[in-house]
Formats: sequence, C-alpha cells, structure tokens
Amino acid sequence: MTMPHRLDRKIVLDTNVILFDALAITKFKDADIYVPISVIEEVDRFKRDLGENGRNARQFSRFIDVLRETGSLAEGVNLEKSKAWLYVNTDFQVAGLPPEFDARKADNRILGTALALAAEFKTSNVELVTKDINLRIKADVFGVNAKDYDPDDTSFEDMYTGLKELDVEPEMIDRFYKDKSLNLTGEHKLLANQYVILKDKSNPNHSAIGRYVDEQVVPLISPTESIWGIHPRNVEQSFALDCLLNDDIKFVSLVGKAGTGKTLMAIAAGLYKTLDEGRFQRLLVSRPIFPMGRDIGYLPGDVEQKLNPWMQPIFDNVEYLMGADKKAAGRAQELINQGMLNIEPLTYIRGRSIPNQYLIVDESQNLTPHEIKTIITRAGQGTKVVLTGDCYQIDNPYVDSSNSGLTYSVERFKGHKLSAHVTLQKGERSELAELAANIL
Repeated sequence: MTMPHRLDRKIVLDTNVILFDALAITKFKDADIYVPISVIEEVDRFKRDLGENGRNARQFSRFIDVLRETGSLAEGVNLEKSKAWLYVNTDFQVAGLPPEFDARKADNRILGTALALAAEFKTSNVELVTKDINLRIKADVFGVNAKDYDPDDTSFEDMYTGLKELDVEPEMIDRFYKDKSLNLTGEHKLLANQYVILKDKSNPNHSAIGRYVDEQVVPLISPTESIWGIHPRNVEQSFALDCLLNDDIKFVSLVGKAGTGKTLMAIAAGLYKTLDEGRFQRLLVSRPIFPMGRDIGYLPGDVEQKLNPWMQPIFDNVEYLMGADKKAAGRAQELINQGMLNIEPLTYIRGRSIPNQYLIVDESQNLTPHEIKTIITRAGQGTKVVLTGDCYQIDNPYVDSSNSGLTYSVERFKGHKLSAHVTLQKGERSELAELAANIL
C-alpha cells in the first residue's frame, strides 16, 4: 500500500498514548501522524471503561469523528492551526518482522506500520511513539526510532525544588532578624513563595531561613505550640508547615520519599486549620486507588470494605494525631460522623464542587496531568488543595516520574503567588525507614 506523504517527520501513535492523552495527536505540530486502524480497534474496546482510560477513549473518538467530517482520514486530514496531517492507516502488514511475530497482535501491526513507513520514505524521520517499554525495545531491535510520549518534556531530576540557597553578607542576615524582612535586589532570581536559606559568606554557622514574596524574604509561620503534636524536625519540614498553614497559599505540593512526613504534616495542618482555627468547614483527605498486587475486586466485602485497605494509611495518620490510646479510632470516627473529616477515594470527587475545604490528595504521583487538572478545578471558593507524593513509587502503568501529574503540576504552578512547593529529602519516620528508602 502506498502511503500519503506531505511532511518529512512521520509519527506512528500507539494506543496507550491516546489513553494517556486523548488529544495527543495535537501535540505534534509539524509531522504526518499515523494512527493504525488496530489502534482505533483497541480504543473502541476501552470506550466503555468508567475510569480515565474510558474517558480518554471516548474523547479521542469524538475528536476523530469531527476531523472525519473535514476530509478523508485515509488520505489525510490537516489539523487546525498546525502543519500536521492525520492519517488513519489501514495497512496490517508486518513486513520485515520474523514469522513468529503474530500478525494478530496490535503491537506487531503498529510496529509493522512504522517499518513500512521507514521502508517507503527512506529520507524521512519515522518515530514510533509509545508508552509501552517492550514495544520500544522491539522497535529499537528492528531499527525504528521509538520514543516515550512526554509532551511537556519535564524531567523529574530537574524538577523545581522550591528552595534556593543564597550566600549573602552577614549584615543582611542581621537585618533580616531585626526587621523581620529582607529586600533583595534583582540579581537574585527568585520565584514567588520560593523558600530561601540565607548563608553568611564568612561564617557557615550564621544563617536564616524564609520565604520569598513581593520582592522580599519574610519569616516562616512558626506556631509557638505544636500542631496536633507535630513539630518540624528539619528545615524542609519547617518550609512544609509554613505553606500548609499559610491562608494566602491555596495550592501546595509536597514531594519526598517515604518517611519524610508529607502526609502526616498535611493532615496535622488540615486538622489544625479546620478544627482549631475554623478556617475551613471540613478536612477532605483522598487518594487514588492503584493496587501493588491484586486489584480491588479480589477483596471480600462491599464497596466500603474493599476500599478500606487503600484508605487505611490515611486513617492510621489521623489516629496517630488523635493520640496513642485505644480511643483514637473513636475520636476519628466521631469527626467523620460530624462531617468535619472526610476520607474517601478520588473516584467520588469527579463532578463535585468543593468549597471551603482543606483538600489533601495523597499518593498523587499516580495521577495523570489530566486527572490532576480535574481535581484542582473542583476547588470552590475558599478551598486549599495539597498534593503529596513520591515520584519514585508510581503504581500507575501509564505514568512515570517525568509525566506524572504531580511533576506536571509542580512545574506549572511554580512562581504563582497562590502556590508553593517543597521537596523533602530527609526521612524522619525511623532510622530503619530512612536506611531502607536510601538503599533499597
């Protein structure tokens, strides 16, 4: 089959890219984009799913149907406001693949399409874009340039940390302690709500910490008493409590490995702002459901009983803050009965409006950028949203540390006056937990 040719860059899309981002075809601005018919077949099988895959499958199908009305998909349809052309390719050949490669497998037909394009357009740059690691490996073996789908080109290693260390003159630190603020000149490039460690150029023991806002460094919020028994144990935790307790900051992201205190501090601050200060009507704590082993359907009981294992870590943190005695569980349940505390899976948040609440989304590294957007746009007037997560512990097969919704939101929100971010490095759970997080 002779394939259409308009541009020198050829993109072949796998199904999992579309299930991750329904509008992925719009992210390639200068290319011929090929969607094999087998991908359309696979997308059709997902369209009845109730989760994110189903929503993306349905949105993609609607989008393609609109394009279909503008021309022939087989001959190519130009994408509006772009030089890109979209083709739905009907070629099922697996030319160039060994006979043991089953032609009935969609992956092999997709790879065959990429090989056929490379054979027909030898001077063109043919790329297979897929989130399937094994398909990328197979493509590499057969000489096809295969890439992961990462439209935002966000590197977790280069992600905004929320912290800046500045070497300053000693009198600047003295002035900060005296005036409770420090104006900085334009030579220090800082972002709104970026945390700052001021270090004496001549004396390493002379330092100060603060937060940059309105062109000056201001002291952190430091309550005289503990927050539900919680005191910051290191400078990073001091930064975290500052943004968690600051009413002017409506969006907080906390990233760190296991044991750094992300969830515990977030829940403690939420309880304090809700119950002690009355600043919010309710504390809502949620998390996505991504099992490390068997899925939820294997668990006995009704829906509530099935969800308990996934929500139990949150209950554990709440009960820890309530006290070490046996009555802690009863006190937590009493708050739930009174409507002051809600602990529920993210499944129930879509479509709701959430005003005047302290919303904590735990394990948010498992969410896609679209899911993060869906959650944050639920925030009504007076609501504060806190995302916590560890980008090295991702259970969602369609997400990695670079394209996680948590990484995405950190980069998108940095520098905005309504948001703050803290990266926590030091584990405080126990010596054993810290050692395990570092060496395992």
